[in-house]
Amino acid sequence: MGYTLNFAVVWRNFDFLLSGLALSLGLAVISILIGAAIGLVVAFALTSRRRFALVPARIYVTVIRNLPILVLVLFAFFALPQMGLRLDKMKSFVLVLSLYSGAYLAEVFRAGLLSIPRGLTEAGLAIGLTGMQIRSSIIAPLMLRNVLPSLSSTIISLFKDTSLAAAIAVPELTFAARKINVESFRVIETWMVTSALYVATCFLIAALMRLVERRLALPR
Repeated sequence: MGYTLNFAVVWRNFDFLLSGLALSLGLAVISILIGAAIGLVVAFALTSRRRFALVPARIYVTVIRNLPILVLVLFAFFALPQMGLRLDKMKSFVLVLSLYSGAYLAEVFRAGLLSIPRGLTEAGLAIGLTGMQIRSSIIAPLMLRNVLPSLSSTIISLFKDTSLAAAIAVPELTFAARKINVESFRVIETWMVTSALYVATCFLIAALMRLVERRLALPR
C-alpha cells in the first residue's frame, strides 16, 4: 500500500512507446488495406448465387471468425515454418491480421451490398455497363457510404488487435510497454500511459472516420 507514483522512467522512455505506437498504426493500416481488398472480394462471393464462389467464402469467414486471433498469430509464426513457409515475425503478423480483418470486413461489406436496391444493377445493365463496371462504379461506392459507421468500429477493433503482436516479440506499443515495465518495475505508471495512448489513438481514428463519413454523405 506504500506504492508511490513516479512517471520519470516512463517519460524517459516515452519515445520508445511512441515508436511502438507508430509501428502499431503501420501494422493496422497495412493489414486493414489488404483485409479490405480480401473482404470486398469475399463479400461479393457471399452475395453470389454461384456455389463455387459462395461455399469457399462461407468456409473462410466461418473458420476465421471462430478462431481466436492469438491462436492464428501463434500458428502462423510457429507452425507455418514447419510446413515450409518461413515468414519473419512482422510478415507473419500482417498475414494473420489481414486474413482476420478480411473475414470481419467481408461481413460488414456483405451487409452493405444487401442494402443496395437491385434496381441499380438492372439500370446499369440497361445502359450497357458490364457486371464489373456496375460493381466498381455504382455498387462499391454506395456500399462504402452505407457501411462507414460499422467500418469505423471494426477498424478501431483491429487497431487494438495489433497488441497481440507482442506475443511474438513484434516491438509495437504493448511490447514496448511490457519491456519498460520489466526493466523499471513501474507497473501502474507504464500501463496508465500505454492505456492513454491507446485511448487517444482510438479517439482520433473515430474522429477521422466521422469526418470521412460526413464528407461522403449524400446530400439530403
